[in-house]
Amino acid sequence: MVAAAEQVRAWRPTVPGVSEVLHAHFTEHVYPMHAHEQWTLLIVDDGAVRFDLERHEHGTVADVVTLLPPHVPHNGHAATPHGFHKRVLYLDPGRIGTELIGRAVDSPGFADAGLRRQVDRAHQALLLPGDEFEAESRLALVCARLAEHLRGTVPPPRPPRDRQLAHELRELLDARAVDGLSLDEAAGLLFRHPTHLVRAFSREFGMPPHQYLTSLRVDRARRLLLTGMPVGRAAAEAGFFDQSHLTRHFRKVLGVPPGRFRTAAAPPRTRSLSR
Repeated sequence: MVAAAEQVRAWRPTVPGVSEVLHAHFTEHVYPMHAHEQWTLLIVDDGAVRFDLERHEHGTVADVVTLLPPHVPHNGHAATPHGFHKRVLYLDPGRIGTELIGRAVDSPGFADAGLRRQVDRAHQALLLPGDEFEAESRLALVCARLAEHLRGTVPPPRPPRDRQLAHELRELLDARAVDGLSLDEAAGLLFRHPTHLVRAFSREFGMPPHQYLTSLRVDRARRLLLTGMPVGRAAAEAGFFDQSHLTRHFRKVLGVPPGRFRTAAAPPRTRSLSR
């Protein structure tokens, strides 16, 4: 019988290369030895997990990112009395590369605060409809960083700027601000790897491409609201998934929801002067 405290939420997102997202809270459940066809990218928000991988015991806590390789059996159980909260991404084998499976078996955990933050933000983006481009961008950086850890390579501290590529991507985002595009589509159009695109754009403009695209849409919605357009229609016209998607980002950029902005932006009444 499953304890009432055990909670699981799982879904398949519309993001290339991610077969499943899993959020779970376990206190008593013990995973038997099992294997997945995908990479298992795991972070723990509370508690700790113990697991065996290739007959060696490992553990993961809140500041560690764990990557379990495909087709390699492992188990898992809580290492604390109150259990653990975990978030998992199941990534297609090609997202990181099957040639790195052996190295992941040897070293499945990474104490990398920056990587941990990116995984957390990818999960946040995957929770919200309309933020798929942000999720793709963050996952591209996550997978590249994981591969660097596994290969034991360190990127140069000041990689050369690729200004032309960054400006080409910005022009593409300007042209597709309303219709949108995926990171993989942009990579295909510009003949570059998705991670290369995100890094080049971020170095050149000081913000990732998904943030730039969202800012374009907020600015367009702002102009439409100034004409008196209803919030729901402005959201659609500006390229947002729905009104709540607009509201979330509009409030983040301008500090107020779009409905209040629309009301506050109404022109003052003209006062007639009597002589």
